[in-house]
Amino acid sequence: MIKKLVLVFIAVSTFQSYAQQRGTASPYSFYGIGSLKFKGTVEERSMGGLSIYTDSIHVNLRNPASYATDNVGLYPFDGQSRPVKFSVGGSYSSVGLKSSNGSDNSATTSFDYLAMSLPIGKFGLGLGLLPYTSVGYRLESLNGNGDISNRFSGQGGLNKVYFGLGYLIKKGFSIGIDAHYNFGSIQNSTIEFLYDGEGVPVLNQSRENNRSDLSGLNINLGLSYKTMLNNKLELVSGITYTPQSSLTSSNERSFSTIAISPTTGQELVNSTIDVDLNQLGLQETDLVLPSKFSFGLGIGEVRKWFLGAEFVSQNTSSFYNALYSNNGTTYEDSYSYSLGGFYIPDYNSYETSMSSYFKRLVYRGGLHYEKTGLNINNESINEFGISFGVGIPLGNMFSNANLGFEIGKRGTTNSNLIQENFINFQISLSLNDRWFRRSKYD
Repeated sequence: MIKKLVLVFIAVSTFQSYAQQRGTASPYSFYGIGSLKFKGTVEERSMGGLSIYTDSIHVNLRNPASYATDNVGLYPFDGQSRPVKFSVGGSYSSVGLKSSNGSDNSATTSFDYLAMSLPIGKFGLGLGLLPYTSVGYRLESLNGNGDISNRFSGQGGLNKVYFGLGYLIKKGFSIGIDAHYNFGSIQNSTIEFLYDGEGVPVLNQSRENNRSDLSGLNINLGLSYKTMLNNKLELVSGITYTPQSSLTSSNERSFSTIAISPTTGQELVNSTIDVDLNQLGLQETDLVLPSKFSFGLGIGEVRKWFLGAEFVSQNTSSFYNALYSNNGTTYEDSYSYSLGGFYIPDYNSYETSMSSYFKRLVYRGGLHYEKTGLNINNESINEFGISFGVGIPLGNMFSNANLGFEIGKRGTTNSNLIQENFINFQISLSLNDRWFRRSKYD
C-alpha cells in the first residue's frame, strides 16, 4: 500500500513540476471565467468523453453513484469487497492557432485530477481535487497601419475540491451526490498602445489590470443502473444533474502607466491608480454557474467489450457577470454528444508470456462533438475530437496506467476568429488496494 501511495505522490510532483502557470493556451479562455476543463479521467477521455461505464477498479469523476458500484468478486480480494481506488492524471496539449491573417503554435502541460474512492458496505465515499476552468492567453489587435493597438493577457482559473457519497440501493442500481467547493482567481490586463505623429510608440503606455477571486459551493447528483440482458450482454445507463448555483467574485481593478522594453518586452510599472469598484457596484459580484444534465446508455459483454453514447446539455445562456461582459460575445445553451467504448482481448490471461500480457490491455476509442455555448460575432464556437487510449496492467493485481491521445479542432476562422487544431496526450495512474479484510477464521 505504501508503495502505491508513493507512486501517487511522485506522479503529482512530476505533473506540478512540468506544469506551466497556464493550464491552457486557448484564446477562447479570454471569455467568461476561462475554458472549461474536461471533468473526467483519462479512461473516459479516451472513449470520447463517455462517463457512464462504472466498475470496481476505476474512479469515475462525473457520476457520484459510481462510488457504490457492485462487488464484482475480484479474486485477488477473495470476492469479498471492492478495492479502495486512487487515480491521478495529467496531460500535455499542443495547439495550432489559425486565423485568416496567419498562424501560430503553443503548448501547455497540466495537472488534471487527483481522486480517491473508498467503499464502506453498501456506501461509497469519493473525494478529489481537479481544475474546473483555465485561463491562459496573450492576444493582440492591430490598427489601420498594421501596428499593435491593444494587447490582452490573462492567467488563472477555477478549481474544485469535492466530497461525495454513493449508496447501492440494490444490485446494479446506485445513487450518489457530490458537494463541490469551487475556488480560484483570474488575472487579466489590457494595454492600449499610443503612437506619436511619426508612428513611433510613446514612452509610457496605459494598462488596465483586473483580478477576481472566486469561491462558492454547488452539488452534483447521479444515478447508475446496470442489468444483464442475457448470459453475456449487460445494459449500462447513467444520469447526472447539477443544479444552477452561483459564485462570489471579489474584484479589483487598477490602471497603470508602464514602459515596455523594446528588447525584452518587459513591462515596467511607473505608477498605479486603484479604481473604487464599490462605488460602481462591482467590488463583489455574483457569477452564475449554469445547470447541467447528462444521460447515457450502453451495452457490452462484461470484462470484454463495451459501446455507449452520452448526451450532455448545459444552460449556458444563464451565465452572467457584469465584470466579464464582453462586446460582441453572447452565451447560448450548450450540448455535447459522445460515442465510445473499449475492448479487452482476454481479461483473465495471466500466463507469463508477453502475448498473454498484451491480451490484458484495454483498448479504448471514441469521438465527441460539442457546442460550447460561446457565441462571438454571431459565430457559435464548436469543438470536435477523436480519441484513442490504452490501459496497461501493473503487476498481477488490478492497478493500471492509462495513456490517451486526442486530436480535434475548436472554433472557426470566420468573422476574424481563430481556429484551434489540438493534439492532446494524457497519462494517469489508477491504483487499487484492499484496506478491509473479512476474517475467514474465528
